[in-house]
Amino acid sequence: MHTATIQLHQLSIGYRHKQQVHPIATDLNATLHSGQLTCLLGANGVGKSTLLRTLSAFLTPLEGAITLLDQPLESYSDKALARTLSVVLTERIDVPDLHVADVVALGRTPYTGFLGNLKPMDYSHVETAMQATGITSLAPRELHTLSDGERQKVMIAKALAQDTPIIFLDEPTAFLDYPSKVEMMQLLHRLSHTMQKTIFLSTHDLDLALQLADCVWLLDGQGHLTTGLPEQLILDGTLPHFFHSEGVCFDSTTGHFSVKHHPTHPIPIRTSGQGLPLLMLRRALQRQGFALLDSSVPPHLEAPLLTATLDTDGAPCFVLNSNSSVASQRFSTIEAVVEALKATTDATPSPTNHHVRP
Repeated sequence: MHTATIQLHQLSIGYRHKQQVHPIATDLNATLHSGQLTCLLGANGVGKSTLLRTLSAFLTPLEGAITLLDQPLESYSDKALARTLSVVLTERIDVPDLHVADVVALGRTPYTGFLGNLKPMDYSHVETAMQATGITSLAPRELHTLSDGERQKVMIAKALAQDTPIIFLDEPTAFLDYPSKVEMMQLLHRLSHTMQKTIFLSTHDLDLALQLADCVWLLDGQGHLTTGLPEQLILDGTLPHFFHSEGVCFDSTTGHFSVKHHPTHPIPIRTSGQGLPLLMLRRALQRQGFALLDSSVPPHLEAPLLTATLDTDGAPCFVLNSNSSVASQRFSTIEAVVEALKATTDATPSPTNHHVRP
């Protein structure tokens, strides 16, 4: 059973400037739980950073309330809040001669007093945090010598050394390459489960969030917040309609978003086969502007049939059959298939009423 750690009650967020109030999102109701990774998703400008800053007590709510471990957020002193909630921001820290172990040790500031002297227990927390994030070998390195991925792990280790039950992160994968993004999200997911942390982060990495988040918060452009299990939000149609764009489509067979291609070639192509060869073939053809049908479309239509199969040696191959008297053509690469189709369709007038699937 996961414990509720943060609750939003009719929360309104935004900014106050002089006598004016500028709301960004209103009437937000949601709950964060221990032992879960929760991802905040939404387009640029919808208020993700504002919500994160409000939950971190950097901004004051316009209306409503935030409950932190069954107490009002505003009732916490700075010291008590620092022992309850840690925040990892996107900004880079570049201090000359600052070593990794020193940065992680800064997480103990809420416990070390004015002079900042570390006690054995503090060193133990620092060591545990570095082990949990896999950066023990980086301890003697200077911060400016690290890669972006290593640097982000150091900042997460600093948050772990702070020993708070709740960790917020603002775009933790923003400057990372794809393998590092995956590794970072897997690390955060593992930490939330093994250490029973409440980890809440904003991100634009939609597919990774849908695969690794225990819960997602969807903040839309109208200031409305929808929360739930990613798979449930896909099944009930919330996610497919949430990221609505002319260039984006939702694949109901895989549960992923993809680029929407617009056909430009006059003749659609029927495809058949299975597995990765068919998937790669269809992807390449769509990118080249071909409209795709499946093999169930009646063969009397002018659309040729392209079958992805395996050769006798197990290598992918592609067989093209048309309704003309031309014999079947066999290709060993997708490049050859595309060139052959272009040569055929560029010289063919466009038929009508092919019922092309989107």
